[in-house]
Amino acid sequence: MQKNYLVLFLLLVILSCEKASAPPPAQINTFYKAIITPDDRKTITPEEARTYHINDTYQYEYRTGNPGHYEYNYDVKGINIRGDSVCGNINVQGKYGAGILTSDTIAEIEINTEWISYGKLKALDKKGNEYHLIVK
Repeated sequence: MQKNYLVLFLLLVILSCEKASAPPPAQINTFYKAIITPDDRKTITPEEARTYHINDTYQYEYRTGNPGHYEYNYDVKGINIRGDSVCGNINVQGKYGAGILTSDTIAEIEINTEWISYGKLKALDKKGNEYHLIVK
């Protein structure tokens, strides 16, 4: 009887070791990007065009993607640290995004954004200047 348990135990150990050395699962090809860039708002890829959606009930201009991987496009306005007005357009996926702002003194400013509250974002440009934005 003890031999049966010993054989069963050894068999379980061998099988569990084989699973641990198995190769990782293959990566699934997807058109979703891990990071949003300012250029994302300029064009819509053919894959994104298939899931393009407009809904007047919500504040976003349009949405692309599928549940869990939506990318939203917003018109925003706000101020920089000095109090100068800025406005622009951004794309956001999850908590983070990127886009372009314009002001009276600068034609285009590339920014990276982060949601800080409902309808409110904090943005930084490449020089480290901070902007406080709201969705229009």
